[in-house]
Amino acid sequence: MKLTKEVVLAALSNLTLPNEGKSIVESGAIKNLQIFGADVEIDVEIKIPTLQYKKRVEVDCIKAIHDHAFEKSKVKVNLIVNAPKKKVEIKGDPIPGVQNIIAISSGKGGVGKSTIAANFAVGLADLGYKVGVIDADIYGPSMHIMFDVEGKNPEAINVEGKSKIKPLESYGVKLISIGLFAQTQQAVVWRGPMASKALNQLIWDAHWGELDYLIVDLPPGTGDVHLSLVQSIPLTGAVVVSTPQNIALADAKKGVSMFQMESINVPVLGIVENMAYFTPEELPKNKYYIFGKEGAQALAEQLGIELLAEIPLVQSVREAADAGRPAILQDGTPISIELLKMTKKILNAVKKRNTNLAPTKAVEITHSRGCSTKK
Repeated sequence: MKLTKEVVLAALSNLTLPNEGKSIVESGAIKNLQIFGADVEIDVEIKIPTLQYKKRVEVDCIKAIHDHAFEKSKVKVNLIVNAPKKKVEIKGDPIPGVQNIIAISSGKGGVGKSTIAANFAVGLADLGYKVGVIDADIYGPSMHIMFDVEGKNPEAINVEGKSKIKPLESYGVKLISIGLFAQTQQAVVWRGPMASKALNQLIWDAHWGELDYLIVDLPPGTGDVHLSLVQSIPLTGAVVVSTPQNIALADAKKGVSMFQMESINVPVLGIVENMAYFTPEELPKNKYYIFGKEGAQALAEQLGIELLAEIPLVQSVREAADAGRPAILQDGTPISIELLKMTKKILNAVKKRNTNLAPTKAVEITHSRGCSTKK
């Protein structure tokens, strides 16, 4: 039998691709067919890019030609992947009932960003504000520990016919964290789109009610979660946390730069210098500048932003975080006084920002090299 295109197509018409209701020929998946004597070369378009699927299509095509056309034919199958691109949906609307959204960021991990965020949130609640916290540090959540809600599960509630998550409440602060949904010893190993989707759910699937301030504890650095956040919601402003160490300050500068990009344009409320100096409990008036002195002050002056606080390195802060009771609740202690000063200074920065600047717009990614604000 002479091998022709008609014979090969007739052989392939016996083959139906997985998840397709038509034969490989009827579906139009055969994009090109060449015959060289007894040899066959075909181009097949597929919509599923997995290695297992590719191998199955290749083997099935070869088998169909051998069984129904020519058993000794040498068959080459070229696979063309035309999979629909999955787009992570990010919403850019304000959160109903939430007045101000403050991002707490850091260029480097380990500078105490989450500790600052937790104490700031509790400080606001103590001042009479309605406060919520989103632990957006997807890969290293810690807020559920700092607020002593580890092991507790948020409830699902019905809000206007939709199922919503009821945030847990501790010290007058509403809280949602990925740490409440993952097992204690379970590592969160997600690619960027999955982390972005998780952030989207933490924001929009929770029922926050009326809030004066929603605090977002970001992961360290500048990456997918940060970009997803500025796409998701219009931030009132950002606070950057750093230690006085030059290495930490170099990354803090990048963090400030990210928010100040023309395409993102989120107001930076200022810098908090954490672990500014060490004060032993038995020598409360002594200051030891372990990580350097006034590094954040110099950076703030260089960038033209405000230094919001210089928080000392005190053992009780670590103990309070581990115990799930933020140090700002240690009324009358030097550290609680400093943390309360920080809270009030950030408050003033927010009020100044709201008086002098228009509301921030959520960012829309327009192409691979940049972004623009939504109109």
